[in-house]
Amino acid sequence: MRVKFGKKPLLYTQPVLIICTYDREGNADAMNAAWGGISDYDEISISLSKGHKTVQNILDKKVFTVSVATKTQVAACDYFGIVSGHQVKDKITSAGLTALKCPDIDAPYIKELPLTIECRLESYDLEKEILKGKIVDTLIDECILTDDRIDPNKLEAISFDSANSSYLLVKEKVADAFKIGRTLIK
Repeated sequence: MRVKFGKKPLLYTQPVLIICTYDREGNADAMNAAWGGISDYDEISISLSKGHKTVQNILDKKVFTVSVATKTQVAACDYFGIVSGHQVKDKITSAGLTALKCPDIDAPYIKELPLTIECRLESYDLEKEILKGKIVDTLIDECILTDDRIDPNKLEAISFDSANSSYLLVKEKVADAFKIGRTLIK
């Protein structure tokens, strides 16, 4: 039997995204965003309130990065969602992490987060508060690769569990996509 829960954003897994920008003075900023994902082959979409300092920075600079939050950095990544960039000037350093400049765009990435997507602003809908970014490049630390592929056991990405206000570890491969379903084709 199914239990009705009402309108709830309960998709599993929901990636925990860390959005990084520079402000007008060149200070690195980071925020935690749990409502986003890949919306096309070269596009990412994220629901971000226009009141965030990070959104103001993106609208000014037209570039940003998106990193995947990890188990090892869960405290810092959670901190980015609790503390406002309007009050704390350098959240990345305050969290004990390191901001580095991207090679292709004028935006920072966090050294300790091994998977980062460089993006150019495609659009921001002020009414719906949906940000769309065009993917420029993806920066992957070799430490999470096995045979030139991302190893989820090394990445240790976390996801947001909105039903329980907690973070989950995304780790175990259960099947090869586009292969397991073939067993049902007759």
